[in-house]
Amino acid sequence: MNITDNKTTQMTGLEYYRLFIKKMVILLVIFSLVPLLLINTVLRHYFLSSYSDKVMEHMTELIQKHKQNIDNFLQERLNNIRVLASSNSMEQLTNEDFLKKNLDILQKEYDNAFVDLGIVDINGIQIAYAGKYKLVSANYKDSTWFNQALKSKYYISDVFLGLRGQPHFIVAVKKQWNNKDYIIRATIDFNTFNSMVEKIRIGATGFAFIVNKTGQLQTRNMYNLQTINGTSVLDFLNKIDLQKEDVHAVQNLQYRGKEFIFFIVSLKEGQWRLIFQQEQGDAFSELYKARQMGIIILLCGSIGVILIYYLMSRKMIRFIELSEQQREKMNEQLIESGKLASIGELAAGIAHEINNPVAIMVEEAGWIQDLLKEEDFKDSENVQEFSRSLLQIKLQGMRCKDITFKLLSFARKTDPRAVKTQINDLIEEIVKLSKQRAKYSHIEIKTEFEQDLPELMASPSELQQVFLNLFNNAIDAIGTANDEGMVSIVTKRTGDTVLISFSDNGQGIPKSNIARIFDPFFTTKPIGKGTGIGLSICHGIIKKLGGDITVSSEVGIGTTFELTIPLFLEKDTETPLFKEL
Repeated sequence: MNITDNKTTQMTGLEYYRLFIKKMVILLVIFSLVPLLLINTVLRHYFLSSYSDKVMEHMTELIQKHKQNIDNFLQERLNNIRVLASSNSMEQLTNEDFLKKNLDILQKEYDNAFVDLGIVDINGIQIAYAGKYKLVSANYKDSTWFNQALKSKYYISDVFLGLRGQPHFIVAVKKQWNNKDYIIRATIDFNTFNSMVEKIRIGATGFAFIVNKTGQLQTRNMYNLQTINGTSVLDFLNKIDLQKEDVHAVQNLQYRGKEFIFFIVSLKEGQWRLIFQQEQGDAFSELYKARQMGIIILLCGSIGVILIYYLMSRKMIRFIELSEQQREKMNEQLIESGKLASIGELAAGIAHEINNPVAIMVEEAGWIQDLLKEEDFKDSENVQEFSRSLLQIKLQGMRCKDITFKLLSFARKTDPRAVKTQINDLIEEIVKLSKQRAKYSHIEIKTEFEQDLPELMASPSELQQVFLNLFNNAIDAIGTANDEGMVSIVTKRTGDTVLISFSDNGQGIPKSNIARIFDPFFTTKPIGKGTGIGLSICHGIIKKLGGDITVSSEVGIGTTFELTIPLFLEKDTETPLFKEL
């Protein structure tokens, strides 16, 4: 046997069960939490993936919508100038009053999106102008926008400062007149355009801006754009290859100490790029909340499972402890029962061994007493002393026989026949038998019987033994010194039981002796007056009937023994006599 086996064999039963329950609880917790963790992990993965895709799709749709709005704005402004150029002759367009009138109409119609209008000839000279700046005869020959406008029929420039020193951009249409090219241009208000872009806000940190093909801002720099790994944000994002209609997303980008997500889409037929940026924690805030909630639920569920198993284990351990305690008590009772059985057998043996010599002794004392009556001994001066001694020998011999009889009764394991018995009649017989002794001790017997009591299923001889023992104990407790001795016997029905009480006004029993009053061989009587087995026999008989016997006593006031015995009912299929105690 190894060391582990030795330790196991040295464990107490309770320690073994505690270890077993501990292992069982650990296994239950593991097998409960592992599936919960797996389910949570799998569902969390699919949910996060699905929700993340939904967020990205939603953001993509929003960016595409804003792209369309900006493109529509630019295209509408361009169409306004196209209509103006195609529906009017150059004579009209070069007329500044006519031009000013159309500018007023456009400003009213489009909330001052148009700043001014101008007609520029092929040499870059502005030949007609309507607006708040003095730009008549301004020369745009070297301007980028002018040279680009000459190359195409329609043109929208990048944002630049120009002659006025303020950011703006040009919408231009080329028109031929008398075989010469002219540019009809309009300046779009930068603030109007910029505010439209700045209104693209999502969440707390999401904002948009526009750059051109070279990475230059086309809207106001309000957000302190910095660098990523030493490269300008604009340059970094501008290097991303885009298709015209695609929305390109860049996730998990470390920028300004946080993770950002960027959406990039082309504008103005690929000439501009709309860039939207947002902190990833802000973009996926609901997702993170759901993830945190899932973790909290998992933790709460795990704690709940562990707590339930812990409480269950405590309860099981407590149950086992109680069972162990009860088992130990039963073992102690079995040991005591074994001791009592041994004592009973010993008592029976002693009683048999003593009974025969005592009987011979009593017979011999009687024979000697008969001899003293003869004439040879009549006149002896010690004959009276001899007679007294012989009488005492005979009395003590009879007492020894009585003791041995009681010992035999205590040790005998008989099963007397149970019959229907009327309690009141049995007690009446006991009272008649003991009436003379009570009268000699100056004790009054008071009975209070409930009439028509139902019958009990019991052995009359055993009940007589119980009642006689209790009655004699009551008389002994009162003694002869009490001139007002009283023994009260009451019978009455209480539900399905009969209550019998024996009360006396004797000296009472100390509280320290109450707990041991039914123990075999325990007595408070002087040596030679009691054996201590009478109440133990009474207790055994009453318990065998399925009843109970209790005692209440106060020193100097008296004692009451109460017996409760189940009634015999015709519907009973098992009489109390044979019920398991």
